[in-house]
Order: sequence, then structure tokens, then C-alpha cells
Amino acid sequence: MTDTSSHPLLVMSPSKAHGLLFTKMRDKNTSSVDFVYYAKRAMRLVAEDALAEFPTTISSIETPCGPFEGLESVAPTDLCAVSIVRSGDVLLESVREILPACKVGKILIQRDESHPKKLPKLFYSKFPPGIKDMFVLLCDPMLATGGSAITALDVLVKGNGVDPKKIIFANMICAPQGLRVLAAAYPDVKIVTAVVDKELNDDKFIVPGLGDYGDRFFNTV
Repeated sequence: MTDTSSHPLLVMSPSKAHGLLFTKMRDKNTSSVDFVYYAKRAMRLVAEDALAEFPTTISSIETPCGPFEGLESVAPTDLCAVSIVRSGDVLLESVREILPACKVGKILIQRDESHPKKLPKLFYSKFPPGIKDMFVLLCDPMLATGGSAITALDVLVKGNGVDPKKIIFANMICAPQGLRVLAAAYPDVKIVTAVVDKELNDDKFIVPGLGDYGDRFFNTV
């Protein structure tokens, strides 16, 4: 049973397709080519659900058969999709396929693999002008310890003045430990994910997980 109690604003991407897609993605015998194929399908679903969590307004339109009150989301130019390089870039591209007019930001963070806690280190960030007034979709496929996500959110909120309530963090797979860390540090940041797994192992990898998302996607295992 998936534990979704670790964060107050956790939203699960509801598609039944995730069960099938993640079985292929998790399988260690799945080739990189096939991993990319299944991952792109799953990421498109998560990206759509994450974008749908931003505020909407009522939009009155005319169908061929009469009037209809539908929904309109935030303007694409008022939204910035920010990736945590490099794995976040692949989820970012799924967002841009849906919303090509959105603005893009980048944050480069790397884990110190020699440190027992795998502490994150910030190397670079770049955002469009006026980021503090935009809605932000932060993209990174894996939420493990929460270190990289906290660092990225610090850059956005403390470094650039973005309102945490205007940030949504989209990812594919979470560990409960990472969710608890984000709940303590940034409880107003909504998280949209497809899967919450059991735990982290001693090497800070998600279990059962699927290994290193970026390595498998970019065929650098």
C-alpha cells in the first residue's frame, strides 16, 4: 500500500498506466532504449497532472452545439519550468512538449557521493527575468533524501523571491524520507508524483526504485 501521508500537499498522478509503465522502467533488464520509451510515456502523464494543479479560471466558450463553461489555466508566459540538471531535463522536455511557450530555468546541483549523507552542492542557476512573479514547476524525476530539492527550493525562494505557494514540484518517484524533509522545510510547495516507494537504502537510493534515472535514460550506466 502506497504511503501518501508524509507530505500535506502530495498529489498522486492517478493514471492506471503507471503500474504497467513503471514495471518496465524498474526492470533491470530493460534496455536504455526501452527505458526511454516507457519513461517518456509516464513523464507525459505526470507533466499533464502537475500542470493541471496550477490555478484555473472559468472560461466561457461556444461549442458547435452551444455555450459551455470550461477552464483556463495560467498563461504559459507566466509559468517557468525549472529543471534540476541533468535528470530533471528529461521531465522538463515533457512539460515543454505540452506547453512550448513556457519559460525555462536551470539549476545544477550534484550530490557529493563521497559523503555518507550524499550532501548536495549547488554549482549554477539561471532563470528568466521576473521569476519571482511567476508560477514555477520544478522538475526532477527522483525525490530521495530531499537534499537536492531543498537546495533548489532555497535558490528559488530565498535567492529569487518566489512564493512557495506558487511552486509545484513534479517528479516520478519519491521516498518517504524525502517527502518528510520537504514537508518540514517547504510545506506550502505542492508535490505531484506517480509513485511513493518504501524507503532509502544505505547508499541513499530509493528502494525498490529503478536505479539511477539519468544514467538509465541517457544510457550511461
